[in-house]
Amino acid sequence: MYVADSRSSKAPAAPATGPVRRGAALRAVPGAVIALGAVSMVTDISSEMVNAVLPLYLLTGLGLSPLGFGLLDGIQNGFSALVRLVGGHLADRRGRDGAARHKAVAAVGYGLSALCRPLLPFVHTVPLIGAVIAVDRTGKGLRTAPRDAMISLATEPAHRGRAFGVHRAMDTAGALLGPLTAFLVLRLAGGPLLADGGERHGYDAVFTVSACVAALGVLILLLFVPNRPYGDDPSAGVPSLRDSLTLLRLPGLRRLTLCAVLLGLTTVSDSFLYLLIQRRLGLSVDLFPLLPLGTAAAFLLLAVPFGSLADRIGRRRLFLLGHGVLLPAYGLLLSPLRGLPAVICVLVLHGSFYAATDGVLAAAAADTVPAEQRGAGLALVGTGQVLARFACSLLFGALWSAEGGPSALAWSAGALALCVGGAAVVLRTSEPVAAEERS
Repeated sequence: MYVADSRSSKAPAAPATGPVRRGAALRAVPGAVIALGAVSMVTDISSEMVNAVLPLYLLTGLGLSPLGFGLLDGIQNGFSALVRLVGGHLADRRGRDGAARHKAVAAVGYGLSALCRPLLPFVHTVPLIGAVIAVDRTGKGLRTAPRDAMISLATEPAHRGRAFGVHRAMDTAGALLGPLTAFLVLRLAGGPLLADGGERHGYDAVFTVSACVAALGVLILLLFVPNRPYGDDPSAGVPSLRDSLTLLRLPGLRRLTLCAVLLGLTTVSDSFLYLLIQRRLGLSVDLFPLLPLGTAAAFLLLAVPFGSLADRIGRRRLFLLGHGVLLPAYGLLLSPLRGLPAVICVLVLHGSFYAATDGVLAAAAADTVPAEQRGAGLALVGTGQVLARFACSLLFGALWSAEGGPSALAWSAGALALCVGGAAVVLRTSEPVAAEERS
């Protein structure tokens, strides 16, 4: 018997309105969320070890053009989008014991990513690297919606923002440790930071350690994440794939998905942003793998406070404000400012953006979808956002190749300002009532 099977995954009932007592605040984040946070933290250490060195490896070592890098960066998002809807739908289907398959589908997703990491030391061409990235992102697409569904279903509606904030904070702790681990492994392995002269043993060491850490994440999921029936009626009918797609008829979910798409189309990917920081703000190439640490540190510190703030002022409102924070970050990159203070400011703003949007979007989407279709509903919103960011990576890479990085960023900043205004109009209605609170 799994260790997790002996534990309850549902948080004790707490009043959704009125003053929140200290005990209720502690119960707002159940053990299932902490266990899932541990899985995400370990998995993120593994993935961010690779992500920290991959842009420099591809552009400097393999001589990939910005357009080609935009294609590979888009693949990381696009392939996850292709399977996210399927993962969400399969996770909502129940077994004979009445338990939804959220944990099983998530385990397959985490397992795929763990299995493809050992292949990275053996692939040294762009097509093969792209294929490995596609498998890794397929695993991410399968696991994301089931994982977020488990978080939302295990938590009282009034505290979902905080629960997602705690999960994202733990996840971001992994994002913080991943680049640092990659940096240390590169130094200990003695390999050159730039992949010149065909010497890649430093990078191969990073990829190998990453594979071992990913396997540990799968083990934690299997042993410590509960697998319990969710919802009030375990014997309810199984929704079909068509039922999952028709969730967009729900006004709240439809507006939120449109908003996520609009903003995703104008959000510059992390990899491009870090390349712009390094080139525009005069940062040494040796420090490039450490750039994600600044974003992760700000995200880690702000995820829980921003999650609680979202519970108070409205999750969709904070989601919009978070995208607005990107505008001064882009402005700093386009300004004549240089040096470490400018780098720190951009990274703090970037981390604030993630703290105000990542888990907050999932919490907002959970409010609009019934419990028995939670995985599919979250997958719809996530798929729209991911496909939009895939398109943004391709367009930004093409603009960079044609007009240069600063011009591409200026176009993106202008489009983002317009889309934030448009999304505010789309979401002008009040916050939706959580699905569990509807009569």
